[in-house]
Amino acid sequence: MRGIRAFVGSAALWALLAARVAAAVEPVSMAIAIGAASILTGYLSYSGAFCRFSECCGEERTLNASALKLNLEAKLFGQHLATEVILKALTGFKNNKNPKKALTLSMHGWAGTGKNFVSQIVAENLHPKGLKSNFVHLFVSTLHFPHEQKTKLYQDQLQKWIRGNVSACGSSVFIFDEMDKLHPGIIDAIKPFLDYYEQVDGISYRKAVFIFLSNAGGDLITQTALDFWRAGRKREEIQLKDLESVLSVGVFNNKHSGLWHSGLIDKNLIDYFIPFLPLEYKHVKMCVRAEMRARGHAVNEDIVTRVADEMTFFPKDEKIYSDKGCKTVQSRLDFY
Repeated sequence: MRGIRAFVGSAALWALLAARVAAAVEPVSMAIAIGAASILTGYLSYSGAFCRFSECCGEERTLNASALKLNLEAKLFGQHLATEVILKALTGFKNNKNPKKALTLSMHGWAGTGKNFVSQIVAENLHPKGLKSNFVHLFVSTLHFPHEQKTKLYQDQLQKWIRGNVSACGSSVFIFDEMDKLHPGIIDAIKPFLDYYEQVDGISYRKAVFIFLSNAGGDLITQTALDFWRAGRKREEIQLKDLESVLSVGVFNNKHSGLWHSGLIDKNLIDYFIPFLPLEYKHVKMCVRAEMRARGHAVNEDIVTRVADEMTFFPKDEKIYSDKGCKTVQSRLDFY
């Protein structure tokens, strides 16, 4: 944005310099030059032209729901609930010209089930540059908030960061990774920004998106999936109502969760608790195939099977679910 402002300013300066030269010849020419400067500056400032030179916030950008659906279905495996809920939540939120609050999603499940991957897909569909966008902000608990004794400092910093970024772009996206490692109380600092306020200190947060990623609740999700499997029911039969309330209560009472006794849950400010189911053998093979295609290689089913067979599965007797999801697929594929 600074670059385009400099460009606009430079264009206006040259036009005004031309006007001064013209004034020595004819007063009418000066008026024409100044008018030209105003038109040029106005065009570059208020049309979409300047977006070619610098990233734009795109607050009014519509969501391409079809593209999001295709991305989720093509790249996310074994997560029918996450696909359904995220598509519904984002489509409804972006189609609402006057949302009453910021959209807040809390994604839960064991490592390797796709939470980080989905947050990237969401970011890319809201801001084309995704995680590289100036309007998408990633916080990692162990990196940005490592010391429990600095909770008050982190709370103050967090409020300033969010306030500053939403001031620059109302549709900013904030992703909090490793919520299960976040010291309790820190996240409550953002409560005013998620609440049903029209403005907070003159700033509206209603078009922002907040995403929490956590391993907390993974045991509850796995137990539900196991119960369905042992009852001879398909995992696709699991519905959000089977897990959402269990998740919210479980995470709220989990001392190893950044949402432990959090006002965000207590005040119902999290719109969706999204469960990521543990991945089965067939899903791991899907991940291997997708990674091979991403590397520009033809899919070799022999290698796919060998990589999947190297993974470990649980429970001990049934061996249904990959204990690392698809997290180590990339590194294992390097050996082939």
